[in-house]
Amino acid sequence: MTISPRTCPTARPTAAPSAHQRAHQRVHPTARATARPTERPHHRVRSDAGCDPTGRRPRHPRAACTAAGPPGPTRPDAGALAARFAHQLVEVLTGARPSGQLMRHTSLDGYGQLASLVRAGALRRGGPADRPRLGPVHDRSPSPDAVEACVRVDLGRRHHMVAFRLERRGPAGQWQCTAVEAR
Repeated sequence: MTISPRTCPTARPTAAPSAHQRAHQRVHPTARATARPTERPHHRVRSDAGCDPTGRRPRHPRAACTAAGPPGPTRPDAGALAARFAHQLVEVLTGARPSGQLMRHTSLDGYGQLASLVRAGALRRGGPADRPRLGPVHDRSPSPDAVEACVRVDLGRRHHMVAFRLERRGPAGQWQCTAVEAR
């Protein structure tokens, strides 16, 4: 369905495709049996495009396709968030990464717990060749603004468990580690 200038004052008439556009629309001879129509999606005129109630054109072509109002902040996948942080946390606990790199990702209490675990050497390597191997990260969300996770860490013949809690903090809603425990 195309928009006529009578139904929407901001609709633009579509021009015939140029020779360059027609060349890109051709289908390879071996793919003709499974080919879709040769019309490219960005050359179509959407039925709802450009019909702003104020009568103005949108600044970006996709702006007319979005729902009213900007989208709200979306919550990242809790499993992916916990897995990324677990990897960084284990690197700090084994000494492969300085603890200061996680300072902005931890609360004051969480950083104090992390620093004491690093000083105590909670995850000491058995030898220089022992690289930490992380098992699957088990996470759960007790509330929309909190994620609790634990991970098994194998260091040579020794096995450790690391547990931590991430909470959404501050006006920007940044995720921070508020508690860390390692055994």
